[in-house]
Amino acid sequence: MNDIKNVCVYSASSTKIAKAYFDVAGELGRLLAEKKINLINGAGCIGLMAATSDAALAAGGTVTGVIPHFMVEQGWHHTGLTRLVETETMHERKRLMADLSDGVIALPGGCGTLEELLEIITWKQLGLYLNPVIILNTNGFYDSLLDMLQRAVDENFMRKEHGAIWKVASTAEEAINLLYTTPVWNKEIRKFAAI
Repeated sequence: MNDIKNVCVYSASSTKIAKAYFDVAGELGRLLAEKKINLINGAGCIGLMAATSDAALAAGGTVTGVIPHFMVEQGWHHTGLTRLVETETMHERKRLMADLSDGVIALPGGCGTLEELLEIITWKQLGLYLNPVIILNTNGFYDSLLDMLQRAVDENFMRKEHGAIWKVASTAEEAINLLYTTPVWNKEIRKFAAI
């Protein structure tokens, strides 16, 4: 079983989404806290980011938020986190969130969340990130993306073994369990990155 102490969660900052997504985000935050896993996220003060952070903190957990300085200047940051790390750029933010984490869980989200998820999948494909990547597919949100990724494998845009880069969960509890049971990626996979 993997030693999981810090988990990066990608998620939406939108406030106009269905309650079901907020419920799962809150459950994930609470479960991370109960398992004494530090939550790492983008430090947003609204949407699923805030819901996950608030639930973790309410359950006695810790949250490390990583956010570019320009977003802090706009007041977009959560002011009640255990630790707030400011970066100069978005790229530095994403790199640090990955470097601090023992695994990633992607909740539903918009372009930013999708970009983060696809980037960490790419990094794992290249052997730059070796830890578990879990897609929490609430309400089938990621079905279309998962179909697209499978098509990329089927049509040889990705190698078949790259289909094991991510795991899919339907509940917060399943997502956390997959963090512990998904094998750490083999560094040798780098040689398979190009077809």
